[in-house]
Amino acid sequence: MTKVFLDGEILGDADSPEEALEQLKEKRRSGEIDQEVSIYYAEDRDEVRINTDSGRVLRPLVIVEDGEPKLTDEQLEDLKEGEISIEDLEEEGVLEHLDAEEEENAYVALAEDEVTEEHTHMELDPEIINGVSASLTVYPEHNRGDRVNFGAKMAGQGLGMPAREFHQRFDTQANVLTYPQQPIVDTNTYDTLVGDHPIGQNMVVALASFDGYNIEDAVIMNQDSIDRGVARSTYMRTYQTEAQRFWGGQQDEIGIPDKDVRGYRREEVYTHLDEDGIANPETEVDSDDVLVGKTSPPKFLGSGGGEEVQMGLADRRETSLTVRHGEQGKVDKVMVSETSDGDKLIKMKMREYRIPELGDKFATRHGQKGVIGMTVPEVNMPFTKQGITPDIILSTHAIPSRMTVAQLIEIMAGKAGAMRGEAVDGTAYHNESKEEVKEMLEELGFESTGKETMYNGLTGEEMESEIMIGPAYYLKLSHMVGDKVHARSRGPVTLLTKQPTEGRSQEGGLRLGEMEKDVFVGHGASLLLKERFGADSTEIKVCENCGEIAIEDKTENTEYCPNCDTGELDETEIPHAFLLLMNELKSMMMDTTLELEDEE
Repeated sequence: MTKVFLDGEILGDADSPEEALEQLKEKRRSGEIDQEVSIYYAEDRDEVRINTDSGRVLRPLVIVEDGEPKLTDEQLEDLKEGEISIEDLEEEGVLEHLDAEEEENAYVALAEDEVTEEHTHMELDPEIINGVSASLTVYPEHNRGDRVNFGAKMAGQGLGMPAREFHQRFDTQANVLTYPQQPIVDTNTYDTLVGDHPIGQNMVVALASFDGYNIEDAVIMNQDSIDRGVARSTYMRTYQTEAQRFWGGQQDEIGIPDKDVRGYRREEVYTHLDEDGIANPETEVDSDDVLVGKTSPPKFLGSGGGEEVQMGLADRRETSLTVRHGEQGKVDKVMVSETSDGDKLIKMKMREYRIPELGDKFATRHGQKGVIGMTVPEVNMPFTKQGITPDIILSTHAIPSRMTVAQLIEIMAGKAGAMRGEAVDGTAYHNESKEEVKEMLEELGFESTGKETMYNGLTGEEMESEIMIGPAYYLKLSHMVGDKVHARSRGPVTLLTKQPTEGRSQEGGLRLGEMEKDVFVGHGASLLLKERFGADSTEIKVCENCGEIAIEDKTENTEYCPNCDTGELDETEIPHAFLLLMNELKSMMMDTTLELEDEE
């Protein structure tokens, strides 16, 4: 007997699971039970599972019966003209929705000419087997699967114009491409998904080497193209602060802090503030400059004494809003409002105009990603007989091992589309084929391979090999070197371990770890480690008699051993982290003693 489950609970038994399955599907198709009910027979467990719960992703398929799809040409025409809707087709039993489990029982044909007697369903369109982002990739059937995945992932990171009203919005972070363009080679879904919000630019791409500066996936960019506005973008970040109110009538104050405030910064960082303590729009600010001047009452009211608090003389703290370390730009917009508690809220948007530079990341829709390795003036770039120079030179080594044939087809189709003045359809499985593209190129007077004779920009000599050149859609990604570059000499340390802080935002140090230590030792420079690992070096005094760390009494200006009164004290240096370890051991009732040796 076959067990029947409804949403995971046993409903009963069935003698003939195939018959039960057929009857339930007929009822669903005729509308007796809901369209969203899924019926699945698990052969390995001999179970019929009926699912009606929420959270199941369903996808539409055309029903196939006796080797014939139920969707007719007349219905397709009516659908195009808007006389019938998808819902009408569902009610007529032409389409049905399947979830992931029920798909296991289905045999789905990709297209009408593939349908056989064995098929149970047919795809509405073969391109919908790709996801939302993957459907933006052109000619994906000519690529390896992982490259389509990479391309889909990076389509989401491409800079464009995410919203028309970006200048009014206060997003935490936003990137807007200055001159976004529609691709010359696009797909069916591009208009629907991205529409008037393009995510890249059409650039003339040449596949060639250039003095080895595009080795390891780097790309070479035309400096004159950058000067004309290619791949320029604006980066925006929102800063915010609140003037909070505390008990006892204490509150934060917005304004230019007085010099006697605790934690007062350098005078020059306050120069951008207006009289009200807030920087005005279009003010140029740099890293660590103050955007909103603010002072707060002391955290612990004991510090100033009760009388001073009543008189308003208690030490106030400097708690101004500053530009993040490593960022700069202009104040774009300021908003002064109130929170739900009635506290003053100030939001400030900063913008920075970003011009492509060495290290900025670019990618195509085929997962061919790389950073700028060099920018070259147009006069030194290779050129065609028509005088066309590439915007980007991509290494030829990027293609063979990754098998992104679609990248080559896109360059050819881009050239054909640009010359005929019309977009080329590169939708998955039904597109303007590479044979059609080759014919188009030949008709337009180009070689069908997309290659052209090019001339050396430095010497003017004809190049030995023909070079593939044509427009391709390039995305500027949000990973820009300006957000990542980091170095430090001296800087802040953590309170607990006295070691340098971590991370770019905290102006942190660059960690010299275990593996880097081995490099120093391998180079015979092991004494350098003494200096490298001595960042948190602390002077202590140790009792010669018992090895305990001496106590320093600053009020009496004396030093003594906690165990012996007479013990002589010796000075030494240990890492502060080791001192911390010994103190933690003491908290667990474990005493440690130090035995010092004379330096030889």
